[in-house]
Amino acid sequence: MPIPGSGLAKGLAVTLRTMTKRTVTAQYPDVQPELPPRTRGVIGLFEENCTVCMLCARECPDWCIYIDSHKETVPAAAPGGRERSRNVLDRFAIDFSLCMYCGICIEVCPFDALFWSPEFEYAETDIHELTHERDRLREWMWTVPEPPALDPGAEEPKEIAAARKAAEKAAAQAEAAAEAARTAAVDEDRKGEQQ
Repeated sequence: MPIPGSGLAKGLAVTLRTMTKRTVTAQYPDVQPELPPRTRGVIGLFEENCTVCMLCARECPDWCIYIDSHKETVPAAAPGGRERSRNVLDRFAIDFSLCMYCGICIEVCPFDALFWSPEFEYAETDIHELTHERDRLREWMWTVPEPPALDPGAEEPKEIAAARKAAEKAAAQAEAAAEAARTAAVDEDRKGEQQ
């Protein structure tokens, strides 16, 4: 049987231990917090990868992504080829007053144009100023951390493995061509000496 009042004594002991510890207060504006490396702060835009496919805007549950574009005609790359048309990005904006930071837009982007940035200091005094245009989103792109390294026992990504094999094959072919050239030069020298 528990002793009457033992729960109260345990609670008071916890309170006394806490009272005797020194308080640690983070002086936020002067001292920046140490955030985890993959913190979801804001969304950065790598504009060169954006093809204006509109997947991010269509999949966004809050409809907080605004994209405008126009089509341009690209001349034929080779003589006799046909002209092509491509989308050109005019506006890419995210309304962070509506965004719920779910990350669906980043996950569905097939061309790796959107990334999480750990930046979190973007408060505004007016809610209308929380709609950030592509210039501001581009600034945040440069604060995106490197992706974490693969586990030591993980398989090499297919793309890297294919590129490595192609490079090894090209190096082997170049080495074989150089060896054949050296052999031909030695044979020519021998023929010249024999004559």
